[in-house]
Amino acid sequence: MEKETEVNLSIQRTGKNYDKRFIKAIVSLVEEGAQRREVCKQYNLGATTLDDWMKVYGSREYQQTKRQSYSKLQKRTIVTAIEEGHMSLEEARVAYRIKSTKLIQGWLRQFKKEIPDLCEVNHADMAPEKANDTGEVQALKKALEEAQLKIKALNTMIDVAEEQLKIDIRKKSGAKQSRS
Repeated sequence: MEKETEVNLSIQRTGKNYDKRFIKAIVSLVEEGAQRREVCKQYNLGATTLDDWMKVYGSREYQQTKRQSYSKLQKRTIVTAIEEGHMSLEEARVAYRIKSTKLIQGWLRQFKKEIPDLCEVNHADMAPEKANDTGEVQALKKALEEAQLKIKALNTMIDVAEEQLKIDIRKKSGAKQSRS
């Protein structure tokens, strides 16, 4: 493929337009797995130009797939499944047809930042004074489990409300308080 690309580079432009052989070579590079950003950089192309070429000259399978966007509720569902150990990053990527695990890792970071006080648990502060009292420890564990379920339910409710009402409910970090 490298030699074909070199040949097509010599016929890259005819005036203001690109040669169709060059366009098809670029499209096939992307379809074979080349990173779009790298292809644009290497061949001095705009991202929009490459998108247009992929729509027009890409294979039928490629044309039928469009960039997927995920709602906060979908993201939270995926993150929760990973955090609870129901699936690994790679399993989630495959199951939900997500292009890369980096996207999921970003979601994990995003949701951990949302409510840091509730997400981080300081086990040293939670150590019971009476280690022998197993009944009290069990009650505390149960209360903690219920609190975590409430947090998940509330976050899900907020996500649904934000999606349906099309407004941001959660306070953004660094947001200024209004003065009345």
